[in-house]
Amino acid sequence: MAGRGPSFAELAGRFARQRASQLPFRGGAGGGGPSGGGGPSLGQALGGAGGLVALVVGGIVINSSLFNVDGGHRAIKYTRLHGVTEEVYAEGTHIAVPWFETPIIYDVRSKPRSIASLTGTKDLQMVNITLRVLCRPRVDSLAKIYTELGTNYDEVVLPSIVNEVLKSVVAQFNASQLVTQREMVSKLVRDNLERRAGRFNLILDDVSITHVTFSPAFSEAVEAKQIAQQTAQRAAYLVDQALQEKQSIIVKAQGEARSAELIGEAVKQNKG
Repeated sequence: MAGRGPSFAELAGRFARQRASQLPFRGGAGGGGPSGGGGPSLGQALGGAGGLVALVVGGIVINSSLFNVDGGHRAIKYTRLHGVTEEVYAEGTHIAVPWFETPIIYDVRSKPRSIASLTGTKDLQMVNITLRVLCRPRVDSLAKIYTELGTNYDEVVLPSIVNEVLKSVVAQFNASQLVTQREMVSKLVRDNLERRAGRFNLILDDVSITHVTFSPAFSEAVEAKQIAQQTAQRAAYLVDQALQEKQSIIVKAQGEARSAELIGEAVKQNKG
């Protein structure tokens, strides 16, 4: 793999040394020798090299005084005199005084996080719920977020408030209602979570329940109940079918009896 090439400062230094070595030395005020005529003095050579060095140093200082804010990001500054400032810097290139000012850059795009929580239902069943959250910081509150939470605000805030909200909401429902009333549960979780996140200057663009897992004992009980219900429905169907067959036989027998009665009456009339 090719190594890193010389920097701009190194190239400028080499150029300055080469220029200095190529310029003749003027030893005295008189110009008796062949090199003592109109050639530039050592002071002039050093002055030219010093100018190049000053140019290089100036370029380095200017470069260290600039910082870039990429797309989807915002920045604030920490100054040694005033601490964290309130001004928010948008995308682009900005100036920061070296050593005195330090830029702090935030990604303000929505970031997904999946958080699982084990909690209890109203009927004392344990359920494991996984929540997917799209979260981003409030841009006009970046200074406060940095002061109170730091740059990893989502890792600091979301796990605690998600667990708190899920426990408070799930405790209002029975285990079976988490399935039959899932839309209502999701709405309550979303509303409560948005309100709690707002206190930390966080915006939630989406909150959704992705997985609901019950304990093995409860799952077996639900399965057994479903089997029992299916068996009862099957038995009711068979009873209903038997009643319909019985009714059909009765109707058929009544029809045959009436038919025989009519035939008997017709025979009597013919004999008379």
